[in-house]
Amino acid sequence: MTAAHHSVVDVIRTKRDRGELTDEQIRWVLDAYVRGTVADEQVAALLMAVLLNGLDARELSTWTSAMIESGERLDLSALSRPTVDKHSTGGVGDKVSLVLAPLVASCGAAVPQLSGRGLGHTGGTLDKLESIPGWRAALTNEEIVAQLESVGCVICAAGAGLAPADRKLYALRDVTATVESIPLIAASIMSKKIAEGTAALVLDVKVGTGAFMPDRERARELARTMVGLGTAHSVETVALLTSMDTPLGRTAGNALEVREAEAVLEGGGPPDLVEVTLALAGEMLARCGIHDDPAARLADGSARATYRAMIAAQGGDPDAELPTASHVRAVPAARDGVVRRLDARAVGVAAWRLGAGRARKEDPVSPTAGVVCVRKPGEVVAAGEPVVELHTDDAATLEAALAALADAIEIGDAPAAAPLVLERVAV
Repeated sequence: MTAAHHSVVDVIRTKRDRGELTDEQIRWVLDAYVRGTVADEQVAALLMAVLLNGLDARELSTWTSAMIESGERLDLSALSRPTVDKHSTGGVGDKVSLVLAPLVASCGAAVPQLSGRGLGHTGGTLDKLESIPGWRAALTNEEIVAQLESVGCVICAAGAGLAPADRKLYALRDVTATVESIPLIAASIMSKKIAEGTAALVLDVKVGTGAFMPDRERARELARTMVGLGTAHSVETVALLTSMDTPLGRTAGNALEVREAEAVLEGGGPPDLVEVTLALAGEMLARCGIHDDPAARLADGSARATYRAMIAAQGGDPDAELPTASHVRAVPAARDGVVRRLDARAVGVAAWRLGAGRARKEDPVSPTAGVVCVRKPGEVVAAGEPVVELHTDDAATLEAALAALADAIEIGDAPAAAPLVLERVAV
């Protein structure tokens, strides 16, 4: 039996028996895994032990450091602007990044939004922007730094060199039912955000039916864990818990969401989307010591000008017509009344079935597919009027999307008002 095999079994056994791993054990096992000298099945066993028995604050900080050290770190120290980023845990209709990055940049910060693609019922920011003709997600580190200096913001794919341990661990968690572990989620998110070199970070942790964490208690624990990790790695971090029982804005789907984000940048757009965006913008500007009014930057067009410059810098045509779906099917209200509930998860699943999302990382997505929420909770509707519209280029997807919405819409007599920003988590 090799020494490596022997020590990985010791690491698994320690965590299996609820022991604490030493810093050395954690660094060794993650490094060996990335180099390929520890097998998938052994790390799978370790991940399950972590899911069941947890990691304490020291173990988690070391685990996250080891993930960061598995690759390169982006060096943003030469920039003339203070750096701040935002990460959302994902929801339905969450196109906040498209507005927020250029908005905060227009106030004088540098916003390095290294984003991901959608999986399942939550959409990915890169998939949304790829519905703009010519826009590209893949940039070199040099291009990222240059664009942050010239435009002030970038939304692009995280390069393969950033926290490569995370990619391997994430794929393994996906197929071993170990995704739900709060320490592993926190390490995955924060290793990438710390490696991207930002000095400050604001987390948007979604809570509700359409969120990755439907339970508020667990969402709060995730927020606290991530804020603690950021702080331990000298990144000034704060989190907002925001509601995701209803889709954010009126659209879920790629080009549909870009169009809606552009409406906000033009000074309009849905009030709920504006409210969440401004709450996060205020936190981001406070973190990097900028005293400016983000609402004024939306009103005077400077956020829109920054957005257009960002799209153009990445090869996109900010004036191009966005694609639209060839089939639109309305889902009518069953009775007169006020919309009391429009379930975010069901809307997300419907958009996914229409072609807006993917089941596997390799799957293509449709730029035109998605759901438009014609009426939202609190709004009056008459029987037969549309509550939502389904958009797709493939009529064969409509039935499955309709089935996803079977119990999603509730119409009653009195409005159900719910706050959007639920609480703030800081050190």
